[in-house]
Amino acid sequence: MAELLLELFCEEIPARMQAKAEGDLRDALTKGLAEAGVEYGDVVALSGPRRLTVAISGLPEKSADVSEEKKGPKVDAPEKAIEGFLRGAGLTSIDQAEVRSDPKKGDFYVAVREIPGRPLEDIIAGLVPEIVRGFHWPKSMRWGRGELRWVRPLQRILCVFDGKTVEFEIDGLKSGSETEGHRVHGRGPFKLTSFADYKEMLQEKGFVALSREDRRLLIEEQAQMVCAQAGLELVEDKGLLDEVTGLAEWPVVILGEMDPAFLSLPPEVVQLSMRTHQKYFAVRDPKTGELAPNFVVVANIEASDGGKAIAAGNARVLSARLDDARFFWEQDKATPLEKMADKLKTIDFKKELGTIADKVERVAALARELAEPVGADPDMAERAARLAKADLVSGMVGEFPELQGVMGGYYARAQGETDAVATAIAGHYKPQGPSDAVPTEPVAIAVALADKLDTLVGFWAIDEKPTGSKDPFALRRAALGVVRIILENGVRLKLLEILDEEFAIMPPSVHGIFEYLRALYENGPFEYELPEGREFDEARFARTLAKFQTRVRFVNSSEIKQFFEWHAFDRNMRPELELAFSRADDLLAFFADRLKQYLRDQGARHDLIDAVFALGEDDLVLIVKRVEALAAFLETEDGANLLAGYKRAANILKAEEKKDGAAIEGDVDPSLFEQDEERALHTAIETAVSRADAALEAEDFEAAMAALAELRGPVDAFFEGVQVNAEDEKLRANRLRLLTSIRAALSRVADFSKIAG
Repeated sequence: MAELLLELFCEEIPARMQAKAEGDLRDALTKGLAEAGVEYGDVVALSGPRRLTVAISGLPEKSADVSEEKKGPKVDAPEKAIEGFLRGAGLTSIDQAEVRSDPKKGDFYVAVREIPGRPLEDIIAGLVPEIVRGFHWPKSMRWGRGELRWVRPLQRILCVFDGKTVEFEIDGLKSGSETEGHRVHGRGPFKLTSFADYKEMLQEKGFVALSREDRRLLIEEQAQMVCAQAGLELVEDKGLLDEVTGLAEWPVVILGEMDPAFLSLPPEVVQLSMRTHQKYFAVRDPKTGELAPNFVVVANIEASDGGKAIAAGNARVLSARLDDARFFWEQDKATPLEKMADKLKTIDFKKELGTIADKVERVAALARELAEPVGADPDMAERAARLAKADLVSGMVGEFPELQGVMGGYYARAQGETDAVATAIAGHYKPQGPSDAVPTEPVAIAVALADKLDTLVGFWAIDEKPTGSKDPFALRRAALGVVRIILENGVRLKLLEILDEEFAIMPPSVHGIFEYLRALYENGPFEYELPEGREFDEARFARTLAKFQTRVRFVNSSEIKQFFEWHAFDRNMRPELELAFSRADDLLAFFADRLKQYLRDQGARHDLIDAVFALGEDDLVLIVKRVEALAAFLETEDGANLLAGYKRAANILKAEEKKDGAAIEGDVDPSLFEQDEERALHTAIETAVSRADAALEAEDFEAAMAALAELRGPVDAFFEGVQVNAEDEKLRANRLRLLTSIRAALSRVADFSKIAG
């Protein structure tokens, strides 16, 4: 068996593109071989700052011989049909075809063509140029007069099969058997005949660490070693480690020093300056946990002086960056956050949703409302919300957008705001990913929830929801953040009520409501019909309307406020509020999907979440408690059997309701019972419902499930001993109503129809 070695050599492949390009080249090459009918053994793919490499072993010298069959017409087919078959099959005579028989269709012709395998060298010579020309890079370029596009100018193509060069040409660049090593320590070129030769030559003489994993481990080990020797500790940064792994072919780690005065800056600023601008690792003192006046740089050269000059040069560059940061820091601290916040009036959040200042007003109102259920001081929650976005106009956030919120927290403390307010400002964007911590302080919880809920409601109001894999405004992340904040802090919220209120005051809705009221004032009331499929919820309407009036102070229009004095808020507001309610229902379903994702990652069943959500519950904490109790219940024998009994009852009811064309309703009449199993089941249901309702009122879902579990025996006995479809119509109807009482009893804890099994 033979071996293929392919290397595409260029300059400066961006670190972020290397891993994907490595996989893409491997996949394209193996796919092309497979489509050519070539079997192969082990595949090794490598990537680095200047090269993509694939080595494939266990290859044959040629592809397998192939036998192709082409089915033709029947033997008694017209002459024209037979002539067409001969032309299509490449035959000169019908005698060259085989005759085969089919029991149903009779005798027919088959052309059998033997295609000999191709030399693998020829296959590779055609495949590689095709792959290179069609290779996708996020960004690519052309150079010279050629048409080839590559991430950087392609300089060499090493292609060796079975020890020999596979000859082909791409835009004037000929393939060969040579490569280059480190541009300083071991440039070469090196002539190669095998992958083993390739690895040995480059790693021993070329000063190239070929494997990404090898370079990553080398950097990590060296960094920890140089820090330990100085009594320091490396600040872990996996993202930066991945990036620098793609920057150096022969990584050499050096510990540098900086002016300790820069440590007066917030540590996030120092670390981000190192990371973003210079690709340095931060270092801390293990005794204090604070940043040390040092940094770790990964060089691509073994310096004769041990890296002293490199460290000094990088220190000068870092100092210049930190000098800039210090200027912004001092300048920003001298500007009150309230003054910064005034500038938000001129910056659009989203055209349809107003300015960032408009968003701040809405968030402040909501944060104040959320303060009580999360245990926060309402005044502090509102104060933090009003200042939370102020740092967006600061010089530091302009330089480091990643620090929005964080810098606001520092500026808040510098100007004397309470710790609670400063912490809320710093953390109100959290969590920004699945691994990010959620806010835990009450004021921070209120502001973070308010900010995310306002964003979600706003984009739902203007119908810019995520579609498919597209989510340009990170709304899925925001919703998952809300779910995590609520659940991980045990926050008890009626989410739908909040959504109703928020949709009611959104700019498009506010505008619509008051334009409607203007027309009403001028032209009088008119008849209103609900959208098809919706029922008017009087309690929901009244609740939202009352909240709406308390929130109007956050609407910046004196004219609008006058309408509150001129008109009674009765059913004339229903058209616009119904639109708000429909959007709130849709967004709640979106939260349900995010909750499923969150719980599924923790091993929960999505059908149980559906079953609980179907009850109309919008308290996420209660939903999770119900799901957990339901899951535990269904794991028991009683639970599994009761589910089976429910489904049996539901199937009977479904069939009968379909046959009768009407839902089975009404109370069970005990006087019509003829069998002990009926009486026992009726009594068991009444007892179980009473106990379950009491347990549900106390939010003791385990006890509620235990109460319903007592139905297992009576349900089983009923189905074993009672004929539901009795000949007597009254008896039949009463027994069907008894089945509906089973369904109603279990529906107190979940919609069992949505549970699989």
